[in-house]
Amino acid sequence: MHLLIFETDIESKEKVESLHPLLNKHSGILKWSIDFEDIDNVLRIEATANISETDIINMIKTRGFYIETLAK
Repeated sequence: MHLLIFETDIESKEKVESLHPLLNKHSGILKWSIDFEDIDNVLRIEATANISETDIINMIKTRGFYIETLAK
């Protein structure tokens, strides 16, 4: 398992709801959350080795959201 952390423009519960089917159905994603308290609206994903940062970025961008990897 590894932790992936991203900056996003996902800033409301309604926007999060639109991502539930996409993120919940992916077998490589074990757990995910978005921190609305953080200025970067941080998306944290606990994932298996079967999914990469690039995979996540592409998935989120197809939904029209901004997403970039946060420096570790």
